[in-house]
Amino acid sequence: MSELKKVLKVHPADNVLVVLLDLNAGDQVVFEGEEVQLKTDAKAKHKIALVDFNEGDSIIMYGVLIGKASQKIEKGAVLTTANVKHQSQKVKEKESFPNWLAPDVSKWQDKTFMGYHRPDGQVGTKNVWLFFPLVFCENKNIERLKEVFEKELLAPKTDQYQLLLRSLVNGNEEVEQSDKKQSVFENIEVKFIMHQGGCGGIRQDSESLARLLAGYVNNPNVAGATVLSLGCQNLQISIFKQALEEINPNSSKEVLIYEQQQMGTVDNMLQTIIKDSYEAIKRANDIQRQPAPLSKLKVGLECGGSDGFSGISANPVLGHVSDLLVALGGTSILSEFPELCGVEQELVNRCVDEQKADKFLKLMKDFENSVVAAGSGFDMNPSPGNIKDGLITDAMKSAGAAKKGGTSPIVDVLDYGEYVTQNGLNLLCTPGNDVESTTAMVGSGANLVLFTTGLGTPTGNPIAPVVKVSSNSVLANKMNDIIDIDTGSIISGQQTIDEAGEVLLDYIIDVASGKTLSKADLLQQDDFIPWKRGVSL
Repeated sequence: MSELKKVLKVHPADNVLVVLLDLNAGDQVVFEGEEVQLKTDAKAKHKIALVDFNEGDSIIMYGVLIGKASQKIEKGAVLTTANVKHQSQKVKEKESFPNWLAPDVSKWQDKTFMGYHRPDGQVGTKNVWLFFPLVFCENKNIERLKEVFEKELLAPKTDQYQLLLRSLVNGNEEVEQSDKKQSVFENIEVKFIMHQGGCGGIRQDSESLARLLAGYVNNPNVAGATVLSLGCQNLQISIFKQALEEINPNSSKEVLIYEQQQMGTVDNMLQTIIKDSYEAIKRANDIQRQPAPLSKLKVGLECGGSDGFSGISANPVLGHVSDLLVALGGTSILSEFPELCGVEQELVNRCVDEQKADKFLKLMKDFENSVVAAGSGFDMNPSPGNIKDGLITDAMKSAGAAKKGGTSPIVDVLDYGEYVTQNGLNLLCTPGNDVESTTAMVGSGANLVLFTTGLGTPTGNPIAPVVKVSSNSVLANKMNDIIDIDTGSIISGQQTIDEAGEVLLDYIIDVASGKTLSKADLLQQDDFIPWKRGVSL
């Protein structure tokens, strides 16, 4: 392998190199005609100093400040949490307005996906009837309904682990798989979500949960919903209905709501729910997939279990897909505000007006202040896995994570629970927690989620396909049951970011059309975690 493939400089202004292969102390690499001798062992994905650093010197990667040297670092030494401390770029007022050169999308201009058209103009990539509670007290009833509906409506999945245990119980005798039956309905999925909210906390948390659940009902992937309420909880039915009205006052979706304290016995309530919901599900099954322009795609951009390659392979690929979709009139959503720390200036400058820029900075400041008040800070964001695989400061992690948003103008900035109304790139305030962030983007209207990972994570969503994109081929081969697309070819130099992005766009068109199931859907990975911003009372 040539010397150039051992290390990579991401941006011309950088004073560090990314290590692409495991290197040993004493090894020499040549980069842009300059010899660098390794002072320490450096594993792939980590960074080495391209210059000598004195204590307090700025460390630049992706063209931005990602840390300060906490001690002297020799040229060729690996950067670690011991010799680098988090430092991010200071933000000024909006300096410019976006002047974006959109990519060529002529290849996809006339392409469509097969989706479920809703009366309000949105188009779903799935057709789901959704069951959920307004309060955790109803989780048990949701579980009971899940058991009943899945047994009768869905083709049973052969559980290989149950068969394994059965064979052990029978003295290692071979156990035959039971015959599968066909699903009762062809065009509708029945999904169930549970949560631990709705009461016991501050009123604002219940109102926030109401907006999130209303967003799930309004999501184009949902045909209708069955909602269970206890009756006495903070999240009253009236609050949920108001949230629905605010998101979409003209919605014509069927929403069946039941309150246990009004209906009496569990038996009476469940019998009524089952009869009513079955008839509604039958009606929803009549909806058929029809061609839709790619402008109807609303894609969430997520990363989780990130590594030192995420910011130079998988995340930029998502950025190119985002740019392609925006150029086609579609929508993308970039979230995880703690992982935008240090790149605020670039994002502020990309906002279409000063009002959006101001809202973004206020949300970032308020979020960070709340974290500091809790005794922590954004600098604590990298996880042990992130650090082990080369992401040693939050600013370094953020600079790579922000690449998911591509280069297009930011048309809107949304607080948690607000629903997307503008085509183009939207910023959504969420935590960096993978599931909380994915949950929020779907609640804001994403009908498909692209999820990059360098370490591997099985996260999915109850109503939206989640497509996993690996940053490296080692992961793609090791955990091939959860990875849909591998961008490790970028690290090896076999593929460009633009080429990989085009492959990914074609793939998600197939997923959106129901031709291909994402690995998360195959694993039935239906994760749902609302963001609890307040305290419990």
